[in-house]
Amino acid sequence: MSDAIRPQPGIMDIALYVSGESHVAGKTEILKLSSNENPHGPSDRAKAAFAGAAGNLHRYPNTDHGPLRRAIAGVHGLDPDRIICGVGSDEVLQFITQCYAGPGDEVITTRHGFSMYPILAHAAGALPVEVPETDRRVDVDAILAAVSDHTRLVFIANPANPTGTMLTEGELRRLIEGLPPYVLFVHDGAYTEFAEGFDGGAALVDAYPNVIMTRTFSKIYGLGGLRIGWGYAQREVIDVLNRVRQPFNLSQAQMEAAEAAVRDIDYTRWCQDENARWRDWLRNALVQMGVGCDESFANFLLARFDTADEAAACDAALKADGIIVRRTAGYHLPECLRITVGDEAACRRVVDVIGRFKGVR
Repeated sequence: MSDAIRPQPGIMDIALYVSGESHVAGKTEILKLSSNENPHGPSDRAKAAFAGAAGNLHRYPNTDHGPLRRAIAGVHGLDPDRIICGVGSDEVLQFITQCYAGPGDEVITTRHGFSMYPILAHAAGALPVEVPETDRRVDVDAILAAVSDHTRLVFIANPANPTGTMLTEGELRRLIEGLPPYVLFVHDGAYTEFAEGFDGGAALVDAYPNVIMTRTFSKIYGLGGLRIGWGYAQREVIDVLNRVRQPFNLSQAQMEAAEAAVRDIDYTRWCQDENARWRDWLRNALVQMGVGCDESFANFLLARFDTADEAAACDAALKADGIIVRRTAGYHLPECLRITVGDEAACRRVVDVIGRFKGVR
């Protein structure tokens, strides 16, 4: 037997995550629409809170995230003792997988689901099980049919990334009620705030013991660069996750910026309204040009072309104008481009370039 060091089983099966591009060779003025960022950035209150924390960078932060958890709970009407905070919602998802899946276990994901889910399963030594979707929507029956005695977790994003589609509350309840009690349902709500009237799964957490929802400050709150997320579940689940959480996983500057952001309700609503307005405008414009586009409940659109070659050619045309969008071949959607909804100028610029590419402008 070789004496060479070896990684844990599953690690070498991980395909490295590839983030959205941010540079185009030869272009200095870039319009980045590849990472679903808020084009308006964080609120002034969040920026002021972050700047105000600079004087205490030599101090360790508190370890229980109490003020931030209470702020989140107050805004969303939740129990602060059932909230856990992490370095982006990705870290909370990592806690969940680390605690509830391992060698010999199965983790269900969907055909076009967020690419981090199988990475997390492999990292825990578990087997990711991919199930099909129907017309780019999560298929409840396909998930239930895939559940086995070895299933421990079911991951879905709702609204979904990169499709932007969404399950109704009735569909979610049917899925949860069809799962065995030993399976934890993980509802990833990174794009919750862009779906009007949606609670991100909070009512489901309160109704069922085997549900956890996750949320992020990276999207609507414009704090992607700070990496802050949170999860909400029954207290027994949160107690388990806190046992693997590093005590100082969030800095004081992160927490104070996030607290200010979540409390700035007026700014959040303004961002929601702007996104809805230009998302609908952009979708209508794309459809009128013959580009397929499902209704989106997020802050991006999935533009569908006739072939993968046409999608690649359109991507090249956009890059030639300094516009970066996201290719989605890695999500089994080679004929699509995911386009973040920008501000008015960005949306009009995208439509102008795609219109010229399609020969309709």
